[in-house]
Amino acid sequence: MVQKYQSPVRVYKHPFELIMAAYERRFPTCPLIPMFVASDTVSEYKSEDEAIHVIERRCKLDIDAPRLLKKIAGVDYVYFVQKNSLNRRERTLHIEAYNETFSNRVIINEHCSYTVHPDNEDWTCFEQSASLDIKSFFGFESTVEKIAMKQYTSNIKKGKEIIEYYLKQLEEEGITFVPRWAPPVACKSESSTSHPRRPVSPAINIPESATKEGLSSKEILNTSSSPSEPTAGTPDDKLDADYIKRYLGDLTPMQESCLIRLRQWLQETHKGKIPKDEHILRFLRARDFNIDKAREILCQSLTWRKQHQVDYILDTWNPPQVLQDYYAGGWHHHDKDGRPLYVLRLGQMDTKGLVRALGEEALLRYVLSINEEGLRRCEENTKVFGRPISSWTCLVDLEGLNMRHLWRPGVKALLRIIEVVEANYPETLGRLLILRAPRVFPVLWTLVSPFIDDNTRKKFLIYAGNDYQGPGGLLDYIDKEIIPDFLGGECMCEVPEGGLVPKSLYRTAEELENEDIKLWTETIYQSASVFKGAPHEVLIQIVDASSVITWDFDVCKGDIVFNIFHSKRAPQPPKKDSLGAHSITSPGGNNVQLIDKVWQLGRDYSMVESPLICKEGESVQGSHVTRWPGFYILQWKFHSMPACATTNLPRVDDVLASLQVSSHKCKVMYYTEVIGSEDFRGSMTSLESSHSGFSQLSAATTSSSQSHSSSMISRW
Repeated sequence: MVQKYQSPVRVYKHPFELIMAAYERRFPTCPLIPMFVASDTVSEYKSEDEAIHVIERRCKLDIDAPRLLKKIAGVDYVYFVQKNSLNRRERTLHIEAYNETFSNRVIINEHCSYTVHPDNEDWTCFEQSASLDIKSFFGFESTVEKIAMKQYTSNIKKGKEIIEYYLKQLEEEGITFVPRWAPPVACKSESSTSHPRRPVSPAINIPESATKEGLSSKEILNTSSSPSEPTAGTPDDKLDADYIKRYLGDLTPMQESCLIRLRQWLQETHKGKIPKDEHILRFLRARDFNIDKAREILCQSLTWRKQHQVDYILDTWNPPQVLQDYYAGGWHHHDKDGRPLYVLRLGQMDTKGLVRALGEEALLRYVLSINEEGLRRCEENTKVFGRPISSWTCLVDLEGLNMRHLWRPGVKALLRIIEVVEANYPETLGRLLILRAPRVFPVLWTLVSPFIDDNTRKKFLIYAGNDYQGPGGLLDYIDKEIIPDFLGGECMCEVPEGGLVPKSLYRTAEELENEDIKLWTETIYQSASVFKGAPHEVLIQIVDASSVITWDFDVCKGDIVFNIFHSKRAPQPPKKDSLGAHSITSPGGNNVQLIDKVWQLGRDYSMVESPLICKEGESVQGSHVTRWPGFYILQWKFHSMPACATTNLPRVDDVLASLQVSSHKCKVMYYTEVIGSEDFRGSMTSLESSHSGFSQLSAATTSSSQSHSSSMISRW
């Protein structure tokens, strides 16, 4: 398996020329890197005006490896070839390195670049990327991979320290300024014509028109102010090391690399809609920084959030009065680490009454709103305390807990809530303090603990009776001044006291069932499963020509091909058991096939749009202005990997992607809408449409009204 590394942007607050002077002192050897024994110049080139300097070196490394492994390999030293391309005119240095030793068994490639900061020409940026591919190594492939990763990580950490060491050395020698390159007098006029302005390296270019959630790199690095901030959805928007340390915490080089690579993948597939960096980091931590596993659960969560409009729950949903009066929980200051503190008096809460009065789904939605509020408070506390705060502390008081709380529908609702929260809010619970646990608590714990992640369980601290008042108790985690009054503290806690829900507020099972359906069917999106040989199709009947069919869909799993067809005659109603031939059930979505197998393309129906191949994780929005009345069929079809030509071997990423589609099954979540052409421009028929980005589709209306046929497809 190929190991990859991508560094954040590291910023030196020194001019490029001074950094280059410090960098050159690393050669021919560097005492700060013991493994770097020596280096010899293989070739060197300098342009006449000395603007370009290309030098190739052969570097000798003494790898810290077991003596037995070196003996088996038959080498004492490993040799690398490093090529440095310095452009003094553009103020850039590009470094390429690869291994010479064991090049037929191990492939190592590294690329580094020093460039001028795009917003401050007196600062220098550094980026680094590398890949390691071990083909074979005498049966010690795993050992060699671990040694290589350990050595590389160690050198990454030293990189900035080494530059700063030589900068200090230069300063001690009285060198604090190195003049910029200037063209020779004879070439000055020609040079000034060719290069009227100092170009900025595109490696760290930040678009001026973009916007990014959170603070921009300009604000983080205290540079001059600007009306624009970088956008979180553009490929050129990159994380710098100072930002990561300030807002995300201390990460190892490999953890930083995982964050950057997953973030880059999201930028490419979820244009303009990627989550915040701290949210991505939570999913990585939940899967021990395994990018593939983190990406899978993150994409599922993003789809879930979109389907149920969770991003807008704090602004659009008001909890029922019953919850406000009888749900004994609320936010209460913060703990000693600055985490928001949530207090839940579970023992005083009538869980049976709440479930009977509200139903399971209303309780779940309320808990989701609490979690969304927790995320918002974490962001606020990060700014207030000046350090990364990505989780909260929950204090649960169990005084009053009894067998009434073990009522089966109530426990079922609790397990459902835990399941949803674990899947969509990983690593948000920093610590759980359970106080005054009664004898019945082990029964409840036995029921719920299997549904709680192992990492989450490690954060639980349980106190029986008044043990929380002694050493290692509440005072170790919460300041005395904010301990709630009901726990013997002096701080008045505004959390509702709970109590029994009046039976007059209870509702029948039928009423609750209808309410539950209403809560979770408010979404306009539908889910569908797509199988190999069984596409999912949606029928849209058009009466008036020049109507506009719009669509918005997410590819949740697998790769699909999206088609649009037209037919003058209506297809037969779909069979109820359309998946019977596949013997596959689809709990996550339906599958409808409308085009009869005896129909022929070109005779019974025609294609009105070119097929669009959509990759897993992509969001696609588009529109089609109809030319004729009749029946239009939107089709999502399974996309098979094309057979590779003999001269074009499949890429590793493509092979791995094909293996991930289990049982030849894909999933899509979609929404379609038909709008009159005269009303299409600037007209939104629903709030959800504007959230989905349909307002950008109105640009196609003017041209479509002239040609009677138009379409626009955008990938986000």
